[in-house]
Amino acid sequence: MALLKLTSPHAHTTQDTGNVMQLVLLATTPGLLALTIFFGWGTLINICIASIVALGCEAGIMHLRKRPVMFYLRDYSALVTAVLLGLALPPLAPWWIAVVGTAFAIIIAKQLYGGLGYNPFNPAMIGYVVLLISFPVQMTAWPAPAPLYEAGTAVPGLWQSLQIVLPFLSPEAVTGTIDAFTAATPLDTVKHSTGLLMEQLYQKDPLFSQGNWAGLGWEWVNLGFLAGGCFLLYRKIFTWHAPVAMLVALTLCSALFYDGGSSTSHGSPLLHLLSGATMLGAFFIVTDPVTSATSNRGRLIYGALIGVLIFIIRSWGNYPDSVAFAVLLMNFAAPLIDNYTLPRTYGHQKSRRATEKKD
Repeated sequence: MALLKLTSPHAHTTQDTGNVMQLVLLATTPGLLALTIFFGWGTLINICIASIVALGCEAGIMHLRKRPVMFYLRDYSALVTAVLLGLALPPLAPWWIAVVGTAFAIIIAKQLYGGLGYNPFNPAMIGYVVLLISFPVQMTAWPAPAPLYEAGTAVPGLWQSLQIVLPFLSPEAVTGTIDAFTAATPLDTVKHSTGLLMEQLYQKDPLFSQGNWAGLGWEWVNLGFLAGGCFLLYRKIFTWHAPVAMLVALTLCSALFYDGGSSTSHGSPLLHLLSGATMLGAFFIVTDPVTSATSNRGRLIYGALIGVLIFIIRSWGNYPDSVAFAVLLMNFAAPLIDNYTLPRTYGHQKSRRATEKKD
């Protein structure tokens, strides 16, 4: 009797969690490079501090739970959370900002729910929102892009940046220094344009007049994260559905409400796409497999609603950049989306709801 070779309906891959997280870390490199070129060493310092705190908190919690510490550290999930939070923080923010945000992200937003795979909300965005609500002054003090510094001055070097972030290294050298480097972001500038037409704003403000599309420096940072996101798509780390849906929805909303550049304009589609944390959010936050929708149809809905919320909060809310708030709101809704968008189970003709009882 001939033997039949049965093939299971499962896709097999050599990728494990650690490998995926390493690729995500690698993909952040172009955006990090652009941030360092235009805004100095502060982001890299943020990432180093956040990484030390994240690994320490993860190891401490695993030890308390009597779990193998190195096994969980090797999945690099804590390091990814630290890097994403460090990228989102303003360069030259005080050291304790990264410490508080990272500790909250790892201990409360991740481990309190049981660790990787059980957290309902994106840990990095939880840490960011906690910081933004608790310390708004420090969280909105972004430095100006390097080309806008006056003649005779320059972006703080590594040692000066360390002194600003860690003032105990040389307290007398950095008194009031941070105020000399801060400037409004493109989204904040447009939101508080004081009655100027968009054309006048783009001509008057050097942040736009010396830029190309959406603010000097910021556009290149977003293009860097876009390049990293395309790399992850090429490596099939995630599907295109959520990030593309978010970007398309944000583009459509900004185009629909763009009035040609009046004094009450919310900005052009290019401004919304290439300013703030748009590309970082689209390719590194929205694609989180734990806190997003699970089916492709669900990811389309999930991503599109995030794009709509980003535009709504940016345009009529109190926060110029709203990626973190939009993502966390949709983390709430992801289980509901999954309930109505479950894919068809293998061997069945129709899909069913998650709450539907089996026959």
